Amino acid sequence: MEMSVEIVAHAPAFAMVAETGADVAAREALLDRAMGPMRRKKSSEKLRRGRRPSEGLAFVARDASGGVAGTVRLWDVRLGEGGRAALLLGPLAVDPSLKNAGIGSALMRHAVAEAARLGHAAILLVGDAPYYGRFGFSAARTGSLAMPGPYERHRLLALELVEGALDGAQGTLKAAGRKLKAQATMAA
Repeated sequence: MEMSVEIVAHAPAFAMVAETGADVAAREALLDRAMGPMRRKKSSEKLRRGRRPSEGLAFVARDASGGVAGTVRLWDVRLGEGGRAALLLGPLAVDPSLKNAGIGSALMRHAVAEAARLGHAAILLVGDAPYYGRFGFSAARTGSLAMPGPYERHRLLALELVEGALDGAQGTLKAAGRKLKAQATMAA
């Protein structure tokens, strides 16, 4: 008589929640582990430096013990000469020990849904088309847009949350949104 054994893998529970000030050190350590020290040299970083993420669009994935297992943030940018508002997503990172647990996908779905709920029209990012394509991102609408500084053109991807939001958009992305100094002044 043959005996069958069913093995059920139980994935740990993760909650997608708004990032808090208490998450900063854990987020930065996670980004260093996942992306290395060169992460601060990327063109996307030029658009984030000195800015706060877009209001309500900074998230962490917490594990069952409350630790930060993943992070994603979206930033306010302006699209070239027309100055049209959009979001820049990144960085998206997951603790390397938890890769392939679905955390990155869950963070992406959550971030895109919240951006749409808050009324944003488009999200751009620099990333791998095979990964981000499953969330609707492509290079089809970014041909007339550019990042400030070096980047690989085929990796500049966009997702329209509102149809036609990127019609006629051209030029170099520019930082927009809330500056870090304003936050420090308001907190004092």
